[in-house]
Amino acid sequence: MKTDKALVKVMPARQQESTLAQLVEQMLVELGEDPSRDGLVKTPKRVADALRFLTEGYRMNLEKIVNGALFTVKYDEMVIVRDIEFFSLCEHHMLPFFGKMHVAYIPKDKVIGLSKIPRIVDMFARRLQVQERLTQEVAETIQKITEPRGVGVVCEARHFCMMMRGVEKQHSGAVTSAMLGAFRTRRETREEFLSLVGRNGLTF
Repeated sequence: MKTDKALVKVMPARQQESTLAQLVEQMLVELGEDPSRDGLVKTPKRVADALRFLTEGYRMNLEKIVNGALFTVKYDEMVIVRDIEFFSLCEHHMLPFFGKMHVAYIPKDKVIGLSKIPRIVDMFARRLQVQERLTQEVAETIQKITEPRGVGVVCEARHFCMMMRGVEKQHSGAVTSAMLGAFRTRRETREEFLSLVGRNGLTF
């Protein structure tokens, strides 16, 4: 069933959820299930609600997330928020991938409230994603907002599309990084960051 994107954008939220639930019900039929049986009667709505939550990043606003939490501070050492847990959906199979992200930046004139960095991670993670783009988007957003001397991001994740299907490797993980500014041009800065987040075995 082909959906008109323009139509979806102007639909009220309740109508969108109703349409999504109907599509889930149709999918159950295509899979050979009976949506009217006891265990599945409420499944279409549950799945629709879950998908809305897992993709709420499309409806998040960066300005509202930051909410003015930028402060002028004389500080030029590395700031790190490590072990930020995230969950996302792979855009290729719509299966989950999950892990943690380490974000660092070196301020020039201003710093951002520490709680805003995990919220920025969530904004991009709660979309259909690939790990490489997710890592880059977080780094570029921190760069744009704080205008620092540099930004470093390392993302570690496990992918259900590898664990449940395809190669079916249960213990494989992927590590991606994005290094901007001083983190890219200065080896010692990069190595300090990787050491502090426990990834000093990586080489870039």
